[in-house]
Amino acid sequence: MNTSPSIKLLDVVALAADLPAEGLVRGQVGTVVEQLAPGIVEVEFSDDDGHAYAMVAIPADQLITLFYSPTKAA
Repeated sequence: MNTSPSIKLLDVVALAADLPAEGLVRGQVGTVVEQLAPGIVEVEFSDDDGHAYAMVAIPADQLITLFYSPTKAA
């Protein structure tokens, strides 16, 4: 369900599906902090005070890139 073909370092992303083993649910927002392998990124999830509560390796196709400015549709 990846709506962005290339997720990059420091992209803000949201989970497209629950990750119950990690205690994370669809829609939680995190930041890509590392590219681990082709199609696999490490995402840090932090609270409003900036304290990380999860760091998870996630396939890019389970993430949705969030945009804060206008973008053109593909």
